[in-house]
Amino acid sequence: MRILVLFNLKPGVDPAAYEQWARTTDIPGVRALASVADFRVHRVTGLLGSDAPAPYAYAESIDIEGLESFLADVASETVQKVAAEFQTFADSPVFLLTEDL
Repeated sequence: MRILVLFNLKPGVDPAAYEQWARTTDIPGVRALASVADFRVHRVTGLLGSDAPAPYAYAESIDIEGLESFLADVASETVQKVAAEFQTFADSPVFLLTEDL
């Protein structure tokens, strides 16, 4: 299963500060979870075939072994601290649950 997270930064948040936090805290922390097979954070650079601005500035992909085990992992105090930090950067993130066809 893959979780896709689409978001923009809150007004006033410095993209460089967010990206540094993502590289040093978020990415290694999420990748260390037993339920996570892979985790990537992507900076959105545009819309294919269009000059219009993209609706989101960032996208995350989280490949998980199972939803129950992932939810158990994210309930930990350590992950809750990282999630609270993420909320200081991200403006109304959208979490999409997906499955392969």
